Amino acid sequence: MIERIECVQGDIARQCDIDTVVNAANAQLRSGGGVAGALHRAAGPGLAEECRPLAPIRPGEAVITGAHGLPNRHVIHCLGPVYGVDEPADELLAACYRNALELAERHGIRSIAFPALSAGAFGYPPAEAARIALSTVVSTLPRCPGIERVRFVLFDATSRDLHQRTLATLESGTASQRE
Repeated sequence: MIERIECVQGDIARQCDIDTVVNAANAQLRSGGGVAGALHRAAGPGLAEECRPLAPIRPGEAVITGAHGLPNRHVIHCLGPVYGVDEPADELLAACYRNALELAERHGIRSIAFPALSAGAFGYPPAEAARIALSTVVSTLPRCPGIERVRFVLFDATSRDLHQRTLATLESGTASQRE
C-alpha cells in the first residue's frame, strides 16, 4: 500500500495528473484562506454554486463536487477538526481521510491529492496530523483497490519532509510486521 503514496511540495490547485483533489473545507464549503481559497479561486464561481446546497458539513465529513476550472475531475471537500475545539480530534481527522478515500473509491477515482488537513489555520500539531493522515491512508487503502495513487501535496519543504519521514516510519513498521 505504501508504494501507492507520495509526498510532494507544491500547489494543490495545480495537480494536473491527479483525478481528484481534496479541499481543506470550512463548514459552509465557501472560499476562504489557504487551500479552500486557492481551490475556489482556481475553480471559478461554479464550484461555490455547486457547493452551496451541500453545506453545511460537520467535522470528519466529506462531500464531492465537480472540479470546474481545476485540471481535475472532482474536488472532495473535507472539514477537518479545529484542534482543541472539535473532539475527539484524532478520530475526526482520521474520518476525513477515510471518508475521502471511500468516497473516491465509490466514484471510480484512481488518483487523489490531499493537503495537510487541519494542520494550518485549524491548529492541529503538524507531526500528529501527519501521523494520523498517513496511518489512516495506509490502513484504508486495502479497502479501496481502485485507488492507484495518493499524493500528499504540502505547502513547504518542512511539511513535505515531515510527511516523508512519517511515511518512512510507517513503512519500516509495516516491513518489520511482515518479517
